Amino acid sequence: MRASATNIGYALLLLLTFLPPPLRAEDRTPARPGTLNYIEGQVYLGTRPLNSQSVGTVELQPGQTLDTRNGKAEILLIPGVFVRLGDNAAARMVSSDLTFTEISLDEGEAFVEVVQIQPENDLRVIEDGISTRLQKVGLYDFDENLHVVRVLDGEAILRDGDRATKIKGGHFVSLSATGIVKAQKFDKKSVEAEDLYRWTSLRSGYLAEANADISPIYPTGGMGWFGEGWYWDPWFDAYTFMPGDGIFYSPFGWGFYSPSCAYGAPYFGGRFYPHRFNERSSSFGAQRHYGLPAHYGRGVRYGPRYGTGSFGRGHGGFHGGGGPHGGNGFHAGGGGFHGGGAGGGHH
Repeated sequence: MRASATNIGYALLLLLTFLPPPLRAEDRTPARPGTLNYIEGQVYLGTRPLNSQSVGTVELQPGQTLDTRNGKAEILLIPGVFVRLGDNAAARMVSSDLTFTEISLDEGEAFVEVVQIQPENDLRVIEDGISTRLQKVGLYDFDENLHVVRVLDGEAILRDGDRATKIKGGHFVSLSATGIVKAQKFDKKSVEAEDLYRWTSLRSGYLAEANADISPIYPTGGMGWFGEGWYWDPWFDAYTFMPGDGIFYSPFGWGFYSPSCAYGAPYFGGRFYPHRFNERSSSFGAQRHYGLPAHYGRGVRYGPRYGTGSFGRGHGGFHGGGGPHGGNGFHAGGGGFHGGGAGGGHH
């Protein structure tokens, strides 16, 4: 019996010895805006077909186009901004500068999720030759098929020649309209029922879970902390956004934690912070973020808290099953944005 246990121990030791180590952030080439972070189905860079090995290694250079055909793709822009393309879409990188980032949707539909944006960022999306600047944290829908720009949450400024139109949450602009362009209301629930919206929400949740997974260990685990930016999670096979301070909530209500606030995620300060909005938590809005009182004056707000009794209701919580390792196919690798060296982020 003892010999059998010893043999099993040796076998496990050999298995661990020869298994390839998980891919770390420092094993990835530092990436810039335009980095491919996820694909599924048929995706092409020009005429070149891409696969899971392309994730994290392919970067759209200015002038290059990514085509999804029968597939979907996720592209990283400035830290905290994700572009997600639906089927039969084409996106062309125009400018990948940090202070001026512009991408053109030439075919199909794309959602842009903005978890964080700085005053210095000039973030724009072109559709039908018309430029729209994204102003705030929010969720933006660009549909070349319908020739519309929809703002589900946030605020955008559409410029057509010398005309400027402000689009607030719950409003859209028709790019095919003639004369004076005015923003009009639309039914958000009809958009939320669409496949690309639900896929975007799912991806956002997975990456927020990856944030809760790695943000407590980057500063203390020797993995390298260089401030806010894209960070690699080898267990989720993806890069996720990690803010430099406080807790940022995505338009879907998922929390993205900085290392200083992530030691107890999803608990903070002895209280529960919901990762996903429900009727109780929606009152403090998707565009706020929260942190320690010591962080006042640095863009971090100390928000309302809820008791631990609500955990597990209305949001599912993190580390409770499912996720990208639960058979849903989100296991295709990742790209990142590391401007400060291996494993770090860009300021």
